Amino acid sequence: MISDWGVRSRVMLAAVLPMLILAAIMTTVFTGLRLSDLDEALAARGRAFARQLAAASEQAMFAGNTKALQQIASSATGEDDVLAVHIFDRDGQLLALSRQATDPPAPPLPEPRLAPPLEARSTLLQDGMLLRLAETIRPMPIDIDDGISLAPADAPHIDLARPQGIVVLDLSLERLQQRRTELLLAGIGSMLVVLFASLLLAARLSRGVTGPIRAVADVVLRIGHGRLHERAAARGGGSLQRLARGVNEMAERLEHAHDHMRRQIDEATAELRARTAEAEHANASKSHFLAAASHDLRQPMHALGLFISELSQQALDARSRQIVDRIAASASAMEQLLDSLLDISRLDAGVLVPVVRSFDPAPILERIRDEQRPAARARGIRLYLRQPATQRYVRSDPMLFERIVGNLVSNAVRHTRDGSILIACRGRGDALRVEVRDDGPGIPAEFQQAIFQEFVQLGNPERARDKGLGLGLAIVRRLVDLLGHRLELRSAPGRGSVFALELPFGPLEAETAANEEVRALGSLSGVRVAVVEDDPLVRDAMLGLLASWGCELIVANDAEHLLEQLEDEAEPIEILISDLRLGGALDGIELAQKLRRERQAPPLHAVLISGDTAPEALARARAAGLPLLHKPLRPAKLRALMHRMLGGH
Repeated sequence: MISDWGVRSRVMLAAVLPMLILAAIMTTVFTGLRLSDLDEALAARGRAFARQLAAASEQAMFAGNTKALQQIASSATGEDDVLAVHIFDRDGQLLALSRQATDPPAPPLPEPRLAPPLEARSTLLQDGMLLRLAETIRPMPIDIDDGISLAPADAPHIDLARPQGIVVLDLSLERLQQRRTELLLAGIGSMLVVLFASLLLAARLSRGVTGPIRAVADVVLRIGHGRLHERAAARGGGSLQRLARGVNEMAERLEHAHDHMRRQIDEATAELRARTAEAEHANASKSHFLAAASHDLRQPMHALGLFISELSQQALDARSRQIVDRIAASASAMEQLLDSLLDISRLDAGVLVPVVRSFDPAPILERIRDEQRPAARARGIRLYLRQPATQRYVRSDPMLFERIVGNLVSNAVRHTRDGSILIACRGRGDALRVEVRDDGPGIPAEFQQAIFQEFVQLGNPERARDKGLGLGLAIVRRLVDLLGHRLELRSAPGRGSVFALELPFGPLEAETAANEEVRALGSLSGVRVAVVEDDPLVRDAMLGLLASWGCELIVANDAEHLLEQLEDEAEPIEILISDLRLGGALDGIELAQKLRRERQAPPLHAVLISGDTAPEALARARAAGLPLLHKPLRPAKLRALMHRMLGGH
């Protein structure tokens, strides 16, 4: 506690405490001596008075004159502090008793024991308010010179050693107690006077000592707040003056250093701004290049996928079917790369909004196991799923949750050569912990953060395609951050890896059934669809695919041509499938908005298809409330979206 005090408090304590201790010692010693003197004086006075009474009672006791003894006792009670006088004979019989009428009766006397030798005794009674003294009555030798000489044989024998009686004197201690109280009060008063004087003296001394120190401390505080021009006044002498000069020198050096550092910061800031501008320009150029390259790549890939889908529905021989399957596999690998790049772009652009609800994760995990089991079996890996016995619901986006766990399991399958992979679920507090454990090579500690970056692959310098693209874990990290979940990695070289995802538990939410008319699953026959596409190759592929599904088609290469055709159509279209970028004055978003404004019922469903992965395009489509599918488009995805728009499950 004292260590937290200031200088002034410590100076005052150093000045007051010794004086206070010295005053307390002196007052205690003086008061104690005075009290001891008072006690001894009262006791000596009482013993002297008791001896006088014993001497005065000797003749009357010898003569057996009780009246004279009563007079002696009565005369004694008139003295100060005398409460009572008792006179006993040698047999312990009370011969005389005198007591002040105003005093309370004294406690009874014990039976006197006069066996020689009997000495004076003093006893403190009644809680210190009564002092009882006892004095023996002894015969005094008397010399009688009457001219008659007696023979020694005829003279009476008096035993001077044997007492004749005892006098008991009770003294009051009330005046002594009052005197004690006065002495104690005087001692306390002197202590208070000394304390007050010490405080005044210590305050005066502390102001003289701590004043210069506080002034320097205030200057140091202002310097610490950035006022480096402040200087301390040299007050006092000796060490105080040296302290002020040292503070001023420190402030001057700090001011010079601050000015120098500020100039360096300004120069570094200017250079950093220039570098930042260059980096932003380079990043913008890269984004434009990637967007253009992605669009140009997606256009032929989109057409290729549509042609492959239409070709796969034809009757083919075994060799042709094998060739088509290999072409589809190659196209699928390219689509996975483009889809991963699209996911990274959408996550970085912030246009992906999760739909969080309560769901049972068990069917999703079973589906992931079933989808990954053939790839695991082909590599000689055993894939297991262990779930809790009781059904539990979690809160998350089920589609994003499936993407996260699916990427973790596929990553484990690619990097595990032999052994097993376990998908395990268990409760931890108010969350469900989903773990993906593998017997792979493990990840060194220094690379456990780098693997979540784009295109980072450990142990794949040749960039073999069967080991992935290096984007799966980057997507996992972004999705986990977007959902606000917790992802944990435990791994060591040669001991495998454990990726753990924690999701909060949630209540079961009732699902409402759709009220709209439900179409037969997979049937799009008779649906009127308008297709707007400026690329002839993609347009032909889209027409062939939709025609194979039984759709009634209206085709145009830009928005203006479509609007002209719709003026001559008696029946309205149900679905608009348009490229985002069109050659005319309107793009796909503006065309969909125009058609929706002009029509009241039935509502128009619009789908945008684009090879542009720029964040601006994603943000525009989301703001307009239009679904955006990226090229190359998977026919099954388009068909599922059309079916859902028209009221199907």
